[in-house]
Amino acid sequence: MMKKFLIVGLGIILSTLIYGEEKMLNKVRFIFDNREIVVALEKNSATKSLLVQLPLELKFENYGGIEKISYLPKELDISNAPKSCTPKTYDLTYYSPWGNLAFFTKDFRHSNGLIPLGKIESGFENLEDIDKALSVRIEKLGDEIYE
Repeated sequence: MMKKFLIVGLGIILSTLIYGEEKMLNKVRFIFDNREIVVALEKNSATKSLLVQLPLELKFENYGGIEKISYLPKELDISNAPKSCTPKTYDLTYYSPWGNLAFFTKDFRHSNGLIPLGKIESGFENLEDIDKALSVRIEKLGDEIYE
């Protein structure tokens, strides 16, 4: 009976270690014109290197009617990140060939070089106007940066 409890207990601990670690760990906010967009970030090397650069002041522009993009001052580390993705509406991505952040306002096709960074959690209604702001401040919500 004790072995059974031990095995079940170890199974719970292992599944917590494997599956319990949330994929979305850190959050950032985009602040502009008294508005806010909160993004839950994925856990990968690109998001970690983005967090290290914060806070940032950027300018966004409309790109192709489906993206709101802004160029980062430094490239993100993509060594431990997916090298492509199929973006959905409200996804935040990094286009590695150009070095820009991209919010998607519509679903888009699978794209090589497009690194998933996260998804808007709140402030969806503000995304449409982010490119009209003179400046957008990006900052961390919370202090921890995952290892």
